[in-house]
Amino acid sequence: MTGDVKIRVETSFQDISKECWDGLSGTTKGQPGGLYNPFISHAYLSSLEESGSATADTGWLGQHLLMEDGKGGFAGGLICYLKNHSQGEYVFDHGWADALERAGGRYYPKLQCSVPFTPATGPRLLSATTADETAVRNSLAAGLQELTRRHQASSAHVTFLPEDEIATFEQAGFLHRTDQQFHFINDGYASHNDFLETLASRKRKALKKERRAAPEGGITIDWLTGKDLTESIWDQFFAFYMDTGSRKWGRPYLTRKFYSLIGERMADDILLVMAKRNGKYIAGAINFIGSDALYGRHWGAIEDHPFLHFEVCYHQAIDFAIDKGLKRVEAGAQGEHKLARGYLPATTHSAHFIAHPGLKRAVADYLYRERQEVEQMSDILAEHSPFRKGERQETDD
Repeated sequence: MTGDVKIRVETSFQDISKECWDGLSGTTKGQPGGLYNPFISHAYLSSLEESGSATADTGWLGQHLLMEDGKGGFAGGLICYLKNHSQGEYVFDHGWADALERAGGRYYPKLQCSVPFTPATGPRLLSATTADETAVRNSLAAGLQELTRRHQASSAHVTFLPEDEIATFEQAGFLHRTDQQFHFINDGYASHNDFLETLASRKRKALKKERRAAPEGGITIDWLTGKDLTESIWDQFFAFYMDTGSRKWGRPYLTRKFYSLIGERMADDILLVMAKRNGKYIAGAINFIGSDALYGRHWGAIEDHPFLHFEVCYHQAIDFAIDKGLKRVEAGAQGEHKLARGYLPATTHSAHFIAHPGLKRAVADYLYRERQEVEQMSDILAEHSPFRKGERQETDD
């Protein structure tokens, strides 16, 4: 596909060897010198597909780039989908689509390189530990451009990629975009109270009051992982997801089968924080466990209780990260309310290849101004962090 480098495209993870895929960096626990990210594992990606959550029928047609190593394995890989919409991505380009179509162009189909429905930073340009990482990255970026041309797509978007991959894409002509999330950074705290002691007095008192209020009405909290994740538990959690997701998004993205599959394939990488009242679970949040981070994804509830959302999604995640010695908690997209609860602004990155010259110029100008705004907002928010002045005023992402 790119000169002497052989890159092939696969439409389904059923046709991609689990052993070969999980030989790429970041996809397997315990890999020498690597950090495990559960979202790029074969188990997670194949579950999205096999459950009917991310398929051609839902607008996610697999176009995964695989760079062969000449020995029957993979030297590199890039998760990629051909899409006819911009749903489930969390990096919004609807305005770009509208602009091109008003000008008489066609925005869809486009290529999207990300984990469906998962706004979590993780490696995108995957390489084998034995491969020349720079060469693999350059070849995959070039391969993505070639794939864009072959499909006559308007654009290719690589979202929630780590900062150290940006240079590769910029050198290949991609545009750099930034946004913001809120992450908790574990500074080696021995307990949640240890963390609270680093906060300004007024903020500390407010959080303690909030945590005392959450269990009122006889609510208790359970951590469920591994063998705790039975089909009965998934039934209950899915009811929460459907209730909240239907109100928030209109149509939840994930099917009930998805939860059964991840429960079967990666139960030890999952933490459900479940709230119980009168012997019945009434709310819950799902988290995924990486080698150094806890990734909060979504939550749901069938009863409304003051502060329960904050307790289940944010405070309990901090408790778990401290207990397990994880370095950070990534609490998903958006949400300035997380700042008061110890989650600090962290910059996220994406790269965009725009085929139409006019649209590319307009988007480049927009992104230049947007990057400045994101940086300024991050500085402003950091000034309003709950930590005592001189302590934990900023974080490196």
